[in-house]
Amino acid sequence: MPNKKNPTRRKSRKRKRPLLKSMPRWAVVIGMILIVSLYVWAFYYFFVSPTGFRWRGLYGDAKYPNGYEIQGIDISHYQGDIDWQELRHAMINGCPLRFIMIKATEGADRLDECFEDNFYQARENGYIRGAYHFWSNKSTPREQAYYFLDKVKLEEGDLPPVLDVEYFPENRTIEEFQRDILTWFHIVEDRYHVKPILYTYYKFKQKYLNAPVFDDYPYWIAHYYVDRIEYNGPWKFWQHTDAGKLPGIKGYVDFNIYNGSYYDLKKQTIGNRADEW
Repeated sequence: MPNKKNPTRRKSRKRKRPLLKSMPRWAVVIGMILIVSLYVWAFYYFFVSPTGFRWRGLYGDAKYPNGYEIQGIDISHYQGDIDWQELRHAMINGCPLRFIMIKATEGADRLDECFEDNFYQARENGYIRGAYHFWSNKSTPREQAYYFLDKVKLEEGDLPPVLDVEYFPENRTIEEFQRDILTWFHIVEDRYHVKPILYTYYKFKQKYLNAPVFDDYPYWIAHYYVDRIEYNGPWKFWQHTDAGKLPGIKGYVDFNIYNGSYYDLKKQTIGNRADEW
């Protein structure tokens, strides 16, 4: 007799329900909320936050502080090639442009690619000019100070040297950080015999540079899109927006005001300094 093959028994398989359908409705809702929240946070962190308050500038013209006539800007390679002939006729809030702060160096080995031309053109076009160093936590204060002094040659009529400090180092205490900043100040002050200008955000100064010794240095405060400065101490310059627009400059540029008269501003320059700020 021929062998009969036993029919193979097929194992019954249950179809799996989609994951979302198998979850309780409340869990799906919470999960969707978390995903949307994560997306909003990531969009803000990676796209909005790096551009600062420029997003506010998309919704209209920058607001200008009232009661200040001495207007200025600060520039770097981010502004690209500037048409200085057009810029000469620029007005901010009905007032002529009087001073320009120019990025010079960063850390111990980075010279702004537009510094030399910007620095020369600012003087040639009749502006009171200043040069600033962008602080880096990757180099020692002495290396940074001597690099700045090597690359920047301030002259009579220029504003005192400026130190731009925006980031606190992870591996230093506040006291050590303050000593580092003072080391830079002392080295540069010894060269030019004027107290350098400190630039930083007002909350940063309150948190990390609030020792009384820093009140001896003229303060350039960064405080955007407010009607008045919330900082209670003395200050000389106010960077009030990073969304300014001017003829001769493509894109945005920072607007600043000086807390005083034009005569007083000129008295603060090298060779014309008043005894005290």
